Amino acid sequence: MEKSRLSLLLDYVQEAPQDPFNWYAIALEYQKIDPQQANFYFEHLLTHFGDYLPTYYVYALHLINLGEDLKAESVFEKGIKLSKLQENWKTLRELQSAFEEWKFS
Repeated sequence: MEKSRLSLLLDYVQEAPQDPFNWYAIALEYQKIDPQQANFYFEHLLTHFGDYLPTYYVYALHLINLGEDLKAESVFEKGIKLSKLQENWKTLRELQSAFEEWKFS
């Protein structure tokens, strides 16, 4: 029987737990089927791979969809700060744009 995408990703995490992309991919999969479990994986990313910039945009939007506005704002702000520190201007623009669109619309 063919393994599910989630099952494969969970195997990848076991094989390479130091790779933040594997954790990120699992969080994305759980967003579709179990948003609260997705929170666990996003929080794991922030705790153990806080410099993994892709997490901030997706997690902030996820939190908005769950109605967790204060937490979403905090995640946006941390991602914006990290983008500046990493001098990742493209991601900075994306985070700022999404934050402003959400906050001021």
